[in-house]
Amino acid sequence: MFKEKTLLITGGTGSFGNAVMKKFLSMDIKEIRIFSRDEKKQDDMRKKYKNDKLKFYIGDVRDLASVKNAIYGVDYIFHAAALKQVPSCEFFPLEAVKTNILGTDNVLTAAIENGVKKVICLSTDKSAYPINAMGISKAMMEKVFVAKSKIVDSRKTLICGTRYGNVMASRGSVIPLFIEQIKSGHPLTVTDPNMTRFLMSLEEAVELVVFAFKNAHAGDIMVQKSPSATIGDLAQAIKELFNADNEIKIIGTRHGEKVYETLLTKEEFAVAEDMEDFFRVPADKRDLYYDKYFVDGDQKLSFNEEYNSDNVERLGIEKIKEKLLSLEYVRKELRYL
Repeated sequence: MFKEKTLLITGGTGSFGNAVMKKFLSMDIKEIRIFSRDEKKQDDMRKKYKNDKLKFYIGDVRDLASVKNAIYGVDYIFHAAALKQVPSCEFFPLEAVKTNILGTDNVLTAAIENGVKKVICLSTDKSAYPINAMGISKAMMEKVFVAKSKIVDSRKTLICGTRYGNVMASRGSVIPLFIEQIKSGHPLTVTDPNMTRFLMSLEEAVELVVFAFKNAHAGDIMVQKSPSATIGDLAQAIKELFNADNEIKIIGTRHGEKVYETLLTKEEFAVAEDMEDFFRVPADKRDLYYDKYFVDGDQKLSFNEEYNSDNVERLGIEKIKEKLLSLEYVRKELRYL
């Protein structure tokens, strides 16, 4: 499906960008463009992979001109550029607005102008019932791409998105932190042991984006079903894998954190299409002619539960260990001990 095509990955030096790049690099794709503002990470990737299919573009999604420069001649875009750390977005919410909302609008504007065939925008569980600046900015990002999808012919440019939970061992996540604390002999700092989070590997995140690429309609949000675990059990599972006796220290929740995360709201669950391992949340196609709803009403009120990390399959410590051992990062760290 990517034969002789050009793919652009915004935020391409991040964890997701590296994972999707490695998946497609071995295929018969014509070119993969890595777009980011981090020249050091781009240089690291260039030296590591030494592949002529890889092209690197310095720029920022906040700057429409630099985005346009990278998009010319592109067939598909995976839009992963974002500010993702909850505490930093709490302190600098306007920076989250500039990157996550306005940056997305820039990418979509440039994509439409250049006739890009498909754009997949990556979102997060924190956008559902958001309580923090990062989640609110990603919720608005979803609104932006759904709105944009309605004003362009999907046969020319199809715009859709994905939403997923915590990606295990991604940069800045808790698993690398716990492992580093074990190696340095420090206590494992747990915010709240009863806090639950979805568990998804980078490979599963890439699988979701590929599924969306193949199956999504304009304006859809595609969601992958995922198990969850408590942070306390995750810390204990890592301790057992590494035969560590480090203390687990409870430090309390950080700025803007939830006790559990939501992948589908009640309202979305009411209209979502169950696709076995995935959900498809279709865009609301109603227009601004509201008068007819005063007469006919809308029967799609939801009495479902939301789909959250507190009411899905909960992994015990042994299952968490199996999930951890599926991660290349964890296996490498275990070999270093």
